[in-house]
Amino acid sequence: MQKAELLRRREPFRGSIADWRESARRITPGGPAWWNIGWLVMAAAFALSLVGIATIETTQPGQATRQMVHLAVGVLCAICVAVPDYRRLRRFTWPIAIIAVCLLVFVLLPMVPESLVRPRNGARRWISLGVTDVQPSELAKIAWIALMAEWLVRRRSYRRFGGFVLCFLVTLVPFLLILKEPDLGTALLFIPTLLVMLVAAGARLRHVLLVLLCGISLGPLAYFTPGVLKPHQVARVDAIVAQFQGDDRLERDEGFQAARARVVVGSGGLTGVGRDHAASIVSFNRLPEEHNDMIFAVLVCRWGLVGGLCLWALFIVLGLAGLRVAAGSRDAFGRLMVVGIVAMIFFQMFVNTGMTIGVLPITGMTLPFVSYGGTSLVATWIMAGLVLNVALRRPRRMQREAFDFDAPGAGS
Repeated sequence: MQKAELLRRREPFRGSIADWRESARRITPGGPAWWNIGWLVMAAAFALSLVGIATIETTQPGQATRQMVHLAVGVLCAICVAVPDYRRLRRFTWPIAIIAVCLLVFVLLPMVPESLVRPRNGARRWISLGVTDVQPSELAKIAWIALMAEWLVRRRSYRRFGGFVLCFLVTLVPFLLILKEPDLGTALLFIPTLLVMLVAAGARLRHVLLVLLCGISLGPLAYFTPGVLKPHQVARVDAIVAQFQGDDRLERDEGFQAARARVVVGSGGLTGVGRDHAASIVSFNRLPEEHNDMIFAVLVCRWGLVGGLCLWALFIVLGLAGLRVAAGSRDAFGRLMVVGIVAMIFFQMFVNTGMTIGVLPITGMTLPFVSYGGTSLVATWIMAGLVLNVALRRPRRMQREAFDFDAPGAGS
């Protein structure tokens, strides 16, 4: 009787274990979500890259061939980044960020031989590896986005003004190093991207507005204070101001590149002039960096306003799909990382196309996925791979929603 009683008493215990295992199986994701909107991000990125190769081929057929190799490397890197669960990569955000900062410092060291870091037009931005060059600032953007996502997930202090300012102090490290190269355009991308990530994380809007007002106020101060901006940066601001005033005296000097870009853009008309005619127009106008910073001008010249609008449409599709991935993720780190990536790509596209059509000063910034450049293309593809990585991971069904500030003590 005692043995039978013991067996009877064990049955509920066995049942609870079975129920627990079944519940765990239901809660834990069974595998990647292969059908998701992240593939739309990849498709838009691939279409943009093909458009870039076709545009580069307009004036630089040899460079277009090399860009195809860069595209293959970029897609391979994106696949490699998308395979491992990004949640396991969180522990490596600080080491990767430290390596990125060390590379930014390395290109600025005066004792580094020119065989490794050769200045171009007075800028020290590239590390020569023989077969190709690496631009640390492109890799630093990815490392910084991942680090700030991790930073905001582990802290709630940014809900207070002191913690909010601390985020900007951390961002000043890559910002100032990239500014020292000098690369003002890339450095300025960090600030609006950080603001977007802070808003997505639940920062107080009054703090965001205060920073925006300070930035608008300090902009003119930086222009009029000697030593803050480089002479060529001041000259570019002078050129855009003269353009708005209808003064064309600087178009042969500081405003030459911007003026030539506007002429090339205007030559495209509604539907473009075709490959050969576009190549002749670009060559006749001596447009500098036509396959790099000014590639949007070549694109509009070849395919017209319709081509430019289609390019913008592809970026919009990429951005909206990326934001949908972020909205569907319950993991705070993944959500913030995707938001930062989308914001960084969008702001870079906005600045590049804006300076090409003459509404923003020339800053020497590439067009994501489109401009020629190995590091730039590979870096943006790594970003796309990270977005796909987040989209592939099924949320845990009992996982707490990210950034819920309605609970008591969630923020102040």
